[in-house]
Amino acid sequence: MRTICFSLLATLLLVAALPAQQPASEPPTFKADVNVVNVLCTVRNKQNGLVGNLEKRDFTIFEDGKQQEITDFSRETDVPLTIALLVDVSESQERLIDTERRAAYEFFSKVLRKKDEAFLISFGAEAELLQDSTNSPRLLQDGLNQLHLSVPVGGLHPGPVPTMHNQAGTILYDAVYLAADEKLKGDVGRKAIVVITDGVDTGSKKTRDEGIEAAQRADSIIYSIFYQDIAAYGPFGGGGGGEAELRRMSSDTGGRVFKVDRRYTLDDVFRDLQDEMRSQYSIAYTSTNTKRDGSFRKLDVRVANKDLKVQTRKGYYAPEN
Repeated sequence: MRTICFSLLATLLLVAALPAQQPASEPPTFKADVNVVNVLCTVRNKQNGLVGNLEKRDFTIFEDGKQQEITDFSRETDVPLTIALLVDVSESQERLIDTERRAAYEFFSKVLRKKDEAFLISFGAEAELLQDSTNSPRLLQDGLNQLHLSVPVGGLHPGPVPTMHNQAGTILYDAVYLAADEKLKGDVGRKAIVVITDGVDTGSKKTRDEGIEAAQRADSIIYSIFYQDIAAYGPFGGGGGGEAELRRMSSDTGGRVFKVDRRYTLDDVFRDLQDEMRSQYSIAYTSTNTKRDGSFRKLDVRVANKDLKVQTRKGYYAPEN
């Protein structure tokens, strides 16, 4: 009996000493190391078509003019994605909300995969988190069903996303800042802020540039959907003139602006946005600049084929001690 117990104990000790079985390989994902710089980019040809078949050797990346060694490279078909959908529900957008609700649900149903998540924020006189991060189409639909007109009535308007005393009409930049700084900054993976708006901001506490910086610090791309109801601006129309502001936010973060009109509907926009999100490249490198000074560093991503154009963010903020 003593011999049997000794043999059993020896066997258990031997098993404990063996190396643990390695888990099955996971899809490539962003590195969380603060010294590693992760860059997302999209490549287009002269006809503005997406190019999705490039390899690591086709890319060269520069930081502040100095070439960097690419350590990781992948196509983004399988890397988890977090989408922040920000919907303008100010008075000028009142007649567009139903269309936005339906098209956004179709977009979520098609673009979200098993490991992807999305959350929903509405903004007008205040910003409100209608649905926190989830992979559930049903919960996102419930959040979209809560979209309602938000106009200034004065006083304090508490919500799941905090806002201050605010009598503004449309707090676009505040909403972008909140999505990036409060929600996306701590996430790892691909991150995109999709904003449906006419681009007019009438009273944010944050500036446009502060919104851009928050998105850059969160490694998040801003895709702007310029959607306006011309009739909302009076009998002569003309719109609110916010398209240029949207172009600046999107360009600086590596995104772009989609403009809805009679021939290019919101459904068309979401279809093209889905294609773009599934045609991205992920490039990672360890910066040769080891200073942890919080400075802004310019990025330049190039491809060997001069006929192709790279769409990516203009830079990033270095970590700080």
